[in-house]
Amino acid sequence: MSEGLTWTVYDADAMTQAEIYGQVLCDLGQRHPEIVGLSADLAKSTKIGCFGDRFPQRFFNVGIAEQNLFGVAAGLAKAGLVPFVSTMAVFTSLRAAEQVRTDICYQNLNVKIIATHSGSSFGQAGTTHHCTEDLAVMRSFANMTVIAPADGIETANAVRAAFAWPGPVYIRIGRSFEPRFYDSEDYGFQIGRAIELHPGTDATLICCGVTVRPAVEAAKVLSQEDGLSVRVLNVHTLKPLDEAAVMRAVTETRRILIFEDHNTVGGLGTAVADVIAASGKGCAFVKTGVPDCFCEVGYPEDLQSHYGLDTDGIIARVRETMNLEFEADEDWEDEV
Repeated sequence: MSEGLTWTVYDADAMTQAEIYGQVLCDLGQRHPEIVGLSADLAKSTKIGCFGDRFPQRFFNVGIAEQNLFGVAAGLAKAGLVPFVSTMAVFTSLRAAEQVRTDICYQNLNVKIIATHSGSSFGQAGTTHHCTEDLAVMRSFANMTVIAPADGIETANAVRAAFAWPGPVYIRIGRSFEPRFYDSEDYGFQIGRAIELHPGTDATLICCGVTVRPAVEAAKVLSQEDGLSVRVLNVHTLKPLDEAAVMRAVTETRRILIFEDHNTVGGLGTAVADVIAASGKGCAFVKTGVPDCFCEVGYPEDLQSHYGLDTDGIIARVRETMNLEFEADEDWEDEV
């Protein structure tokens, strides 16, 4: 998996999520001259600046003009290049939504978008810089692939996979203070394939991004303290979704809990709910995230605790869900 990278997982403890993606992009750029980088005056904040330092003739800063940023990327892709574009998630999915949709997705262009400061990761900056709607927006665009990595290691895998994946790709990362989860790159990352991180038969926690780590911690506590067998799925790819993994969880655990650093409308929970509803199968189903409101202002760890996305919150929600009763028969006519 390393493909000649100039860093190892042992360096990752001292590197942020975005710094890792910047390094991976530089390594890809060394081997693939068709890769170009673009920024809207946020090269330092989003860490794509290291690509510009390494390849100044292949890096373009369009200034504070996000709509132009994606229009330029579309033009470069039409010329046969592979643009990697990076700016904050809120600017990508909201300010420049029309350009991403019409210039890039409508033409199914080979543009890779790395959106930083997503979810509550820049919570102290206020509503203008929060982004708890981007997954819903990007999922709705035809031809768009949507990935929400759990940490820097998974981001590295996602960036490499995105380069090899045809068409537009949206990779959602945080502000880059997120803790590392994986110990190695070699855990079988594939676009569209969920990762089972903890086995279980009593309930399934379906997560992405920063909720993956606390979900695994919660599953271990619930096993020790409650005797519960809790499955944890890292659904890093929201589109295309691993529908088979979702349905295995439904049939084998019958309790599905979603945890996402995103609005509960339109994100991971909605994607999973659509699959379950279409199947006609019954289960206990709970979504946890930012409710249908604008996120409070505060530090990310405080906001994640407030919305029940930390380990304690996940444990509490699982215990509540285990009290929901339904007939666990095989005719799928049960009701919660």
